Amino acid sequence: MAPVKIGASILAADYTRLGEQVRDAIAAGADYIHVDVMDGHFVPNVSNGVPLAQSLRPLIPPAVVMDVHMMVEHPEQLIPAYASAGADLITVHVEVCPDLHRVVRQIRELGIRPGVTLNPDTPLSALEDILPQVDLALILSVNPGFGGQSYIPSSTAKIARLRAMLDAVGSAAELEVDGGVKASNAREIAEAGATVLVAGSAIFNQQATVAASIDALRQAIG
Repeated sequence: MAPVKIGASILAADYTRLGEQVRDAIAAGADYIHVDVMDGHFVPNVSNGVPLAQSLRPLIPPAVVMDVHMMVEHPEQLIPAYASAGADLITVHVEVCPDLHRVVRQIRELGIRPGVTLNPDTPLSALEDILPQVDLALILSVNPGFGGQSYIPSSTAKIARLRAMLDAVGSAAELEVDGGVKASNAREIAEAGATVLVAGSAIFNQQATVAASIDALRQAIG
């Protein structure tokens, strides 16, 4: 099994001390800081505007990826602002991009790594043509819009199918999984072919420190 990276989703962080929690996650070895952007239209929630991304950027060293997941309608209108704010990677949804190739090209032309994703009910066939052109493919293992949800069990088979699709086209893109990831299922997800595991409440919680939580995930992966 290839080395698996850990992404810390700030959606579950304590926003009254967000900088401290991001620093704790990085010090504990988080490879990605995952920033969910929601517009209240594509998903029924609003989160993480451009000023927040700008404020986080100085806290994130070059070796750690600022990973922006855009759950918004018309992402092409916001991509330049998040690129200027310091995103390293921007992921968009197939459901809101009728010209997905153009949006992926827009991201790359801004010097940012492009990613694509789909909702749990959207078939993987929607990603098939774009996979050779992206640096990351994301499987959402919960319905988007809110943190703290339980992992959808059928996601594991979907991860394995996407792994096979990426391998078939010779893609080196990361396969990221986000939603309900915790120590009890991290190994299952990694063994299915994921290379980046994003966790929110499994990292930022009241039961353990951020460092202990990230360590628990790494030990579970093995």
